[in-house]
Amino acid sequence: METTSRLGTEGAAGGSGAPGGDAGAAAQGIPADARRKVDGYLMAAFPWYGLDEAFTGRRWLMQVGAAADGTVEHGSTGHGDEPSLRAETEPDQQRFAVVVTVASRPVRDSADGTGVLEATSVSSAAWLAGSGLLSSTWPTRMERALRQDWLDQQTAIAWELADDLGGPNWSQLSLPVDGVPTDFHYRESEYGWVLAGSAHEGVHIGAYGRGMSAYGLGFAVVKDITAYE
Repeated sequence: METTSRLGTEGAAGGSGAPGGDAGAAAQGIPADARRKVDGYLMAAFPWYGLDEAFTGRRWLMQVGAAADGTVEHGSTGHGDEPSLRAETEPDQQRFAVVVTVASRPVRDSADGTGVLEATSVSSAAWLAGSGLLSSTWPTRMERALRQDWLDQQTAIAWELADDLGGPNWSQLSLPVDGVPTDFHYRESEYGWVLAGSAHEGVHIGAYGRGMSAYGLGFAVVKDITAYE
């Protein structure tokens, strides 16, 4: 399984080199800040996934992860409320589901030629989803001195769980992907739920959420990524 650095989480990809980038987005009347965010998604050579049409709530963009050479490797689309870590926002009041799309990659040389990157897998999607849930829900009322220790501990646990999808902490859940029933690995915690599986378009799907049941969700290729805020 790849580490986050191998997955290319150096930052958001973007820039005027994106196919159909600023000029195309501007023609559609998209604000400049939204254009910059969507550019990274437009640079991807794989399809993005989100919740299917049964979900009628708000949809929003998060961030893409790119390799050192700028190749987009993964990214997330949000649905429902944007998670907030502000103290005045009660976690139990937040309802969201985030879908993580990870490009299926074979073992390959790193962009700088100094090493070899492991193949991406369902475990890669599970790790990104698990760490994403932690970053969205960690306890804000914890003493500042303890927060990093807690986050390090929980991140290590999320890594171990993602590397053991056949273990007792995961159950099987069948959900539609582009209308086709698909098996996912699924787990719940006090912070929310996480799931991971493979799609049919050369990508792996991870997802995490809170306040929205995973059991009624369905996933589909995003037909127009610019429709996300």
